[in-house]
Amino acid sequence: MKVISTESSQILAARVAREAGLEIVDVRFSRFPDGELYLRTGPIDDEMVIIGSIADSDALVQLLLLVDACESSRNVLVLPYMGYARQDKQFNPGEPLSARAIARALSPGVSRILTVNIHDETVLKHFGAPAANLSLAGEIGEYLKGMDFSHPLILAPDEGAAEFGELVASAGGWDCDHLQKTRLSGEEVRMAPRNIKADSRDVVIVDDIISTGGTLAKATEMLYEQGARNVYAVCVHGVLTGGAHTHLLASGIRDVVCSDTLERGCSRYSAAREIVSGIGDART
Repeated sequence: MKVISTESSQILAARVAREAGLEIVDVRFSRFPDGELYLRTGPIDDEMVIIGSIADSDALVQLLLLVDACESSRNVLVLPYMGYARQDKQFNPGEPLSARAIARALSPGVSRILTVNIHDETVLKHFGAPAANLSLAGEIGEYLKGMDFSHPLILAPDEGAAEFGELVASAGGWDCDHLQKTRLSGEEVRMAPRNIKADSRDVVIVDDIISTGGTLAKATEMLYEQGARNVYAVCVHGVLTGGAHTHLLASGIRDVVCSDTLERGCSRYSAAREIVSGIGDART
């Protein structure tokens, strides 16, 4: 078994290979004059770990080409970040169910598929091969153990993420709660922890993904108004579009942290150990 990756997941793939004691395969990427993507791999095995986050359309095409180049009935496909996964419902006639389309396209040529904190696990049923979702809640908990917090409160952004927040909090035996929105008027909404006050506490907001950061920034401002000592944001997937990182820091968040499922400057902890564990489970 060897490890191979697309351009968007080179660093994570190297960490997975190192953690698992596997060889990583060299891949050369280029474009034809008309803009079409091209790649060529080094020597491969009949059992590969193919790693590629779908951060954009080019990353998707690269991943499709890589799966085809390594086609085998024994390959494991790892999708650290699966773009289009949040488009899992049809709200208007004629809309594609994009998560299903991507899942179907990536299924041929692999025996197992691993995702990491996919937005909704019901997407897994659309793959044409057995699929499992890995959670980095434990890795976030281990990262937070190294931080110098004062009486920390782990806070999920909504009820839907409450279970994820509880898994993070369990790593350190910390208090955990989730934000609750209260509409005060047609334009005014108040956000506060549902049960535990943030007064004089370090608050760590944890979630699977940070995209624009708008709601998170607003929540941070309100937490400070309610007496929070410091507010931090830790997520799995740091999409961080539209200047989100700067926006969050400007709102008063002390630090923004994400994993390396999307390789960012604020990627402070790795998905590699959890992925290696998942690969082992997939082979048994």
